[in-house]
Amino acid sequence: MQAISVTIFQPPYVAPMQTGRPSKEPRTDFGQRLLTAREAAGLSQAEVAKQLGITQKAYAVWERYPVALRPKQIEAVASALQVSVEYLFGKTGKSRGKGPAGKLRQVFEKASQLPRHQQNKVAEFVGAFVKQHANGNS
Repeated sequence: MQAISVTIFQPPYVAPMQTGRPSKEPRTDFGQRLLTAREAAGLSQAEVAKQLGITQKAYAVWERYPVALRPKQIEAVASALQVSVEYLFGKTGKSRGKGPAGKLRQVFEKASQLPRHQQNKVAEFVGAFVKQHANGNS
């Protein structure tokens, strides 16, 4: 009897990987800006929800449907996503800073587009580097 070899193809990770059932309704403009900012920050809905003290399901509703948020909630979500309140309302660009982005910010923006496990490696390396140099060890 001859042995049969079977190779199973596993597609590579594609970020952002879509999960869940697609909605029948389009996102609101506000919800789209939340989604864009969250993905740029490299955060999951659950991570943002935890920072805001709400459930992931409640935050998912914010990204998908028209919602009425309190001013403190809007400020908190802007802070969690590292964007301005004006950005969330579609009044300005995403960045809180003025002028052109610095070299380090540009690198981190590119790194935020990597898969989560690679983002963690970048963060680990940079954290160790900063810690070493903050202690005066060059």
